Amino acid sequence: MALERVWKGLLVVAAVGVVALLLVQLGVVGAPWSDDRTEVRVLDDDGEPKATIDAEIADTPGERYTGLSDHDALEDGEGMLFVHDSEGERTYVMRDMDFGIDIVFIGADREITTIHSAPEPGPDEDGADQEYTGDAQWVLEVPIGYADENGIEPGDEVEIGSDD
Repeated sequence: MALERVWKGLLVVAAVGVVALLLVQLGVVGAPWSDDRTEVRVLDDDGEPKATIDAEIADTPGERYTGLSDHDALEDGEGMLFVHDSEGERTYVMRDMDFGIDIVFIGADREITTIHSAPEPGPDEDGADQEYTGDAQWVLEVPIGYADENGIEPGDEVEIGSDD
């Protein structure tokens, strides 16, 4: 009887492990062992950094959906980098946001295509109607005003991580 319970317990643990691995492989959840942050550098015409951002990575559907809505704020030099498999027209919203952000759209060639300054939703708004669109493979969200303060503009080149 005790041996039977042990085997059933091991079977349950194995089944949970297989389901968890499948969810990671499908990109539904992020791998807990993966690096979930990267450095993003916006370069000037001479290739010198205008800004360096310590960015949290959102690369699964769940992480991209939640975005920064579960954060209270972003400090200067912090952000979130949304990673997509390919370039395309992307629309981002301010759903459940408590603070304003700059939304920086970055094309497959790692050049900034569009920047939107998105204020926090009003008291009776959830932000779902605040839509911001641009062509991008990556979307970088930083504190509101950060792009202007650092001279970041469309056409600037972006380096992501240390592989560039």
